[in-house]
Amino acid sequence: MTTSDRRVGPGGRIAAALVLCLALAPCEARAQQPLREVLSFLLTNQSVPTGDFVKDAEAARATRDTVSRLLLVELATQPVSASSPGFVYRLNPALGTLERTSESFGPFFTERSLTAGHGRAAFGAAFSARRFTALDGQDLEDGTFVTSGNQFRDETSPFDVETLSLTLESRTLTMFGTVGISDRLDVSVAVPLVSLSLEGLRRNTYRSTSVVQAGADATATGVGDVAVRGRYRLVAAGPSGLAVVAETRLPTGREEDLLGAGEASVQAILVGSFERGRLGLHGNGGVTRGGLSDELHYRGAVTVSASPFVTLVGEVLGRRVDGAGRISVARLPHPSISGVDTFRLLPEGTSSQSAVAVFGAKWNVANTVLLSGNVTAPLTDAGLTPATVFLVGLEYAFGR
Repeated sequence: MTTSDRRVGPGGRIAAALVLCLALAPCEARAQQPLREVLSFLLTNQSVPTGDFVKDAEAARATRDTVSRLLLVELATQPVSASSPGFVYRLNPALGTLERTSESFGPFFTERSLTAGHGRAAFGAAFSARRFTALDGQDLEDGTFVTSGNQFRDETSPFDVETLSLTLESRTLTMFGTVGISDRLDVSVAVPLVSLSLEGLRRNTYRSTSVVQAGADATATGVGDVAVRGRYRLVAAGPSGLAVVAETRLPTGREEDLLGAGEASVQAILVGSFERGRLGLHGNGGVTRGGLSDELHYRGAVTVSASPFVTLVGEVLGRRVDGAGRISVARLPHPSISGVDTFRLLPEGTSSQSAVAVFGAKWNVANTVLLSGNVTAPLTDAGLTPATVFLVGLEYAFGR
């Protein structure tokens, strides 16, 4: 049987599809719907008949569920700023004066063992903007991201392909505050305000005939998942030491808008710090239970006090997320057409690992006011990866 003999239905259906493409505007989802529903619409809706085989609804749903979960895992579990204030003071009993405990203002995301100090407090805000451009190494924006398709087993390429182009951006303003309960214990809160925008287009290409099947343009704004932390310093040796941090993320973000996990999570972190003069080394290892998935993470930072007013920071942040493997193309027999395989996106493996590098500086602009800025770049292509991310922040410390 030749390729031309395999058409289902009269050839005029293809021509009819072209007429419908011109006569009908592609169906669109707008911002009134939750973002998860908009994404579902974008991946499953078929607004124009294309003359191909009957759609495999199971494949569309599998692709939707896989992509939605990977997006939600990345968007709802972004790291928040470290809770240790940049300015940390302790009383010098010999002189009766307050002195800075460390020459450094500390890392951005890696925790250090220093606590705020009894009765002392700090608050601040940080703003970051992300444009997510790839999912597990596949470009999301150039229209080559294949979500599903059909292929004859004796042919080398599919005759029917669905491709997605997706622009996904997030802007986050995180407000945070830390209060010292004692010289060994402090508590902190981080409240993220998130604006997430999604714009996408899905095309079906059947026998070189391309048809727009769905378009979406939506925005969601609201509070993300609030983080509450407590830090206890186990060992104190000047600016060096060991500490433990416990963090709870509350399900305050709307899961249906991809702003939150929809379930609380608990995180335990072991913190180690070593500082000698202008150089500081900090390391974290932690485990998360609950939320969207369990997670193991590690963080390491090097800080250099370039002057009494400027600290340079370099960090590496890595994590392994359970229950969110990399996406892969699965081929299964078409449910109703013999000799045809349908492929869809499914998670491969039971976990994924990712890492990013952070470089930046903190500047003491006046009194106990810190201005900070950093840039984050991905080191792996696992999960939802943004282009280079920029963050700016401002912090003020009380109680000097």
